[in-house]
Amino acid sequence: MWRYRERLNYYERMRRSLYEILRDTLERRLMKISLIDSFYKYQKNGAEYSFLDKSELKPKSKKMEQESEFFNTFIVIFCEEIVSPELKNYLRFFPQNSVIKKNLEYLPGFTIYKRFHQNLKHFESPRFFEFVESLLNVDYALLIQQDPTVKKKNRYSLTNFHVKIDWPIADAAEYLAKWLRYIQNNLYENGDKEGHILQNKLFEYYGCHYSVGGRRTAGLIAAQLLRTLDFISTVFVSSSESRAMYKYSERGVSKFFLIQLTKKQVNALANKEGMGSDSFISTYLYPAENYHIGISEASYSYTKFSMPPEDGKLRKLTPAYNWLKLRDELLHPKVDALDAKPINYNWAYTTE
Repeated sequence: MWRYRERLNYYERMRRSLYEILRDTLERRLMKISLIDSFYKYQKNGAEYSFLDKSELKPKSKKMEQESEFFNTFIVIFCEEIVSPELKNYLRFFPQNSVIKKNLEYLPGFTIYKRFHQNLKHFESPRFFEFVESLLNVDYALLIQQDPTVKKKNRYSLTNFHVKIDWPIADAAEYLAKWLRYIQNNLYENGDKEGHILQNKLFEYYGCHYSVGGRRTAGLIAAQLLRTLDFISTVFVSSSESRAMYKYSERGVSKFFLIQLTKKQVNALANKEGMGSDSFISTYLYPAENYHIGISEASYSYTKFSMPPEDGKLRKLTPAYNWLKLRDELLHPKVDALDAKPINYNWAYTTE
């Protein structure tokens, strides 16, 4: 289990501060790639973009859309430290899929490897995000972590691509259920039925219905696996069937998605924020045909049923109780509006 900042030494706190700054930068770029760039690909190809329904933000929502070639999908894993080699059986990063020129040249249609140099994979490289974006459509996940091959401390690099996540769902559910004190020894100690319910609850814990597709399943399994380590990590999952980008971190679960705003809604929001409509649009919104779009985030918190009991005693599972609740909804500024703050925009439970 990761350590709180208060339990870190001075150098570890400095590293965490750097990690959080880099994560914020990565998040902004991935939001654009997942949502804005995908939307305009739909527009360019004359395809209808399906915006989220409000019900899809509520815990236990099952609604899904058909996969689309126009939606940019990916899994990106960003770790504060170096992932332990002991996890290689479950998070499969090996020399064969490390980011070196020899491995990149086997990727079909991937031409950037011809201009590849070692500095390109380091976070501080000016072309780092261009390089990451060029690898996002490679199957499985990308792994960004501290680079184990360099002496300089606190250098983050894209170390591996095509990273498979192979931890069994039952093992992940068992680990979580033990931590939450629903079981003591094994997943099925209270019967097969409860064991299957706990596996379904694992998905709920990460903001998904248990019937979701492979990419979101792999992402949440990776997030649960990395919780076994003593440093923080973040998993970004862009999913076509949900038209959203998920973020799993030490702060919980967030879902990023596009909202569609009419002129009336734009004027109301601008007035609420004490801004002119034009200024509000240029800061927060992107143009569409007869409306504007923006990036919204729904963040979730855990209920007492999905947190370890204070007394540490075993407890009985009650499936009907929710493990997640909607905590906050934000409208994010455009990725280049660096001096603007996210604003509150409560949408999921409104009747509008």
